[in-house]
Amino acid sequence: MQNTENFIEIKNLKKWFPVKKKLFGGHISFVKAVDDVSFSINKGETLGLVGESGCGKTTTGRTIIKLYEPTGGNIIYNGEDISRLTPKRMLPYRRKMQMIFQDPYASLNARMTVGDIIGEAIDIHNLAKGKERLERIQYLLRRVGLNSEHANRYPHEFSGGQRQRVGIARALAVEPEFIVCDEPISALDVSIQAQVVNMLEDLQEDLGLTYLFIAHDLSMVKHISDRVGVMYLGKMVEIAESNELYSHPVHPYTQALLSAIPIPDPDEAATSQRIVLEGDIPSPIDPPPGCRFKNRCRFAKPICSEEEPELKDVGGGHLAACHLL
Repeated sequence: MQNTENFIEIKNLKKWFPVKKKLFGGHISFVKAVDDVSFSINKGETLGLVGESGCGKTTTGRTIIKLYEPTGGNIIYNGEDISRLTPKRMLPYRRKMQMIFQDPYASLNARMTVGDIIGEAIDIHNLAKGKERLERIQYLLRRVGLNSEHANRYPHEFSGGQRQRVGIARALAVEPEFIVCDEPISALDVSIQAQVVNMLEDLQEDLGLTYLFIAHDLSMVKHISDRVGVMYLGKMVEIAESNELYSHPVHPYTQALLSAIPIPDPDEAATSQRIVLEGDIPSPIDPPPGCRFKNRCRFAKPICSEEEPELKDVGGGHLAACHLL
């Protein structure tokens, strides 16, 4: 059960990647992958993060746990600003913040046994040795639905779903508090996706975990998330409680995204209206002034080209960045 405590606060987060250099040094162009993003995550809740490919979802997650160093802004973890910490001072937070990667094939070292993959983090943080270490690895494997004897096998001997379970066990090895789930089911068969999501929910309830759940599958995000944030071209455009966002989307981009969700009922699907976005996505290297969505928005007005909309409360904690509201 979530509470209202702000466990993680992201304030004006930026992550820019240099793409060109001047002849005598100095960067002249940047990909503004994450550009002035702010939100919070409560203790024990799941915040879903959705948007088109390239909108900055994964970069946001990796920057929060400092796999990428932020270009600007603040990352406040349980009251402590970790955005400028040195690697040495960051080490205790590495244990508290973990990540489940999207690709279960590329994220596991093919030359290491599953036991060594899971045990590596245990060794780095000096959490257990000898028999205790082995018992913890075996416990973690059983916790994610695998057998303890799997510890001696290599990643290529497992299916995609089993590999992702190994990735989850690795994330749990250091007893984290916060996990970034970076599209953890997108590379899995549909029949396996529900199993993995249900397991993540059980782990959250049993261990008191907090999740940032990044995904493309909007239906699955609704199922697992307490709140949902929508990103477009490096910006957060809408945040609300899951049911509220799916029932009453107010940003034109969110409305278009949700209209693309397949409807299983043929009669209902026949009467539903699909919003087709026209126009090209602007370049993140040189985003346009004003609202970044304006050239694809059917409601765009002159002010949308002049001023950048701020994320504001439109009622009941439902935040959106749009001049039309």
